Amino acid sequence: MLENLKRYNVILASNSPRRKELLTRLGVSFKVRTLLGIDERYPSSLRAEEIAEYVSRKKAAGYRSYMANNELLICADTIVVLGNEILGKPRDVEEASATLRKLSGRTHQVITGVTVQTDLRIESFTAMSKVTFGEITDEEIDYYISNYLPLDKAGSYGIQDWIGMISVEHLEGSYFNVVGLPTHKLYQLLKTF
Repeated sequence: MLENLKRYNVILASNSPRRKELLTRLGVSFKVRTLLGIDERYPSSLRAEEIAEYVSRKKAAGYRSYMANNELLICADTIVVLGNEILGKPRDVEEASATLRKLSGRTHQVITGVTVQTDLRIESFTAMSKVTFGEITDEEIDYYISNYLPLDKAGSYGIQDWIGMISVEHLEGSYFNVVGLPTHKLYQLLKTF
């Protein structure tokens, strides 16, 4: 599938092991390229559902001058939104613990923005999923933080990890979006290149 991509050298602009795995499972051959220092700030006037796509487009723009004519770049950004609060990647263990306590027993949104870019075309989209957590005890939060890697994940958790298995009561939308890459929507877009 995706025979049309054979004319491109596909570049994934992410070091995320989850995004690498999902893109591989889609059957896409790609290389990883990451640039340091891309400004991921966004205007405070943006609505929560606009932020991830805005940042993914900003990331793609940062790669533009480094791209060859035969390259297709995939950039993504994921945020977690609880009420009006954006929960990004935690700075430390204490922030991860506080974030998981906030999510306990509540519903939050996971929003991923994706941008696909070639020298002639740029397309972006947003995917949103709603995740409801059951109550999580302090002991369970401490266990998760001690045994897994919450510091590299928006919202301080990975749905595919132990914490997802014990706490997710309900999911509305794409599971793979919550993992970090909305594969269905990405696949549909890639077919058009």
